[in-house]
Amino acid sequence: MDFSKLQATSKVTDQWSYPLASANRSGLLQVAPAHKLYWEEYGAPDGEPVMFLHGGPGGACAPVMSRFFDPARYRVILFDQRGCGKSEPTVASAGPQVALADNTTDHLVADIDALRQALGITGKMHVFGGSWGSTLALVYAIRHPQNVASLILRGIFLGTREDLLYMYQGNAAVFEETPFEISEPGSYVTYPDEWKAFVEVIPPAGRGDMMGAYKAIFDMVPQTDAERERQLRAALAWSVWEGAISNMIPESADAGKFGEADFALCFAQIEAHFFANQLFLEPDYIVRNAGKLAGVPIHIVHGRFDQVCPLPQASRLAATLTDLGAPPASFVITNAGHSAMEGETVLALTAIMDGLPRL
Repeated sequence: MDFSKLQATSKVTDQWSYPLASANRSGLLQVAPAHKLYWEEYGAPDGEPVMFLHGGPGGACAPVMSRFFDPARYRVILFDQRGCGKSEPTVASAGPQVALADNTTDHLVADIDALRQALGITGKMHVFGGSWGSTLALVYAIRHPQNVASLILRGIFLGTREDLLYMYQGNAAVFEETPFEISEPGSYVTYPDEWKAFVEVIPPAGRGDMMGAYKAIFDMVPQTDAERERQLRAALAWSVWEGAISNMIPESADAGKFGEADFALCFAQIEAHFFANQLFLEPDYIVRNAGKLAGVPIHIVHGRFDQVCPLPQASRLAATLTDLGAPPASFVITNAGHSAMEGETVLALTAIMDGLPRL
């Protein structure tokens, strides 16, 4: 039988409106005695400023992320948050004890403002964030609404305990006896093979708290090659699991950056650090403080088939804003998964940026 005509990918192919470009300039900004942020600037040096907030936490930026924006109109700032990417130090280079010190949501919000000031952005800026980047964008706008011209958000992540259990716990507690039991809601329902690889890193006795079990491995200070290998295996499993379920059509044959050791060590350990500490936010912080966003135009793009941050999170945010009398300026549901690189999501985000009123 010939299956060659089946859709092979949901990722962006030729949907980009703007070419891949080189950064105009880049640098490192000292934001704390132990932390420097790596940043890059794209597009028009005197254009409308856009602060791009990557996901994770711990995901880092890449030049392709500048392609959502008209380079003749926008001045786009990409930067790697503390502990990851090209910022210094990283979890991979210095270890979690060093790179996760002074690494909380409050620190990251302060970093956005420090970078804004260092780059001479004096007026309002657009803030563009996806997944954890949407969380950070919302928190920044709640605390600094006077600096935000608009929020452009993709893959809304409200960060409640239930949101995390959906992705990381699922049926893990009963997996050893009944691996195909749909006993709890979760991403595993749609990605059973990828889930198996994620669960089986943890011995059956520890699967009642998957995030805690992984965090215990990450907190270990390896003394032997075997312990280093165990920690790396856990980081890769955590990273590859999220990478696989980020696309509506998973690309199982190529894990991409999620399967690279240095990326995985940063990504997994930073995420586990933030998740173990409830994102360093009060419970339901964004929803309870949404009234402070009343004067900020908010655009939301969310994949209908998102299994990292399921659609009800975006729907809840939109409903909260509407109940407060400040509904989203736009709320687009795409036929896509979680990744910003899903084809329909690229089209929607680019269209929003092209259609924003000029500052």
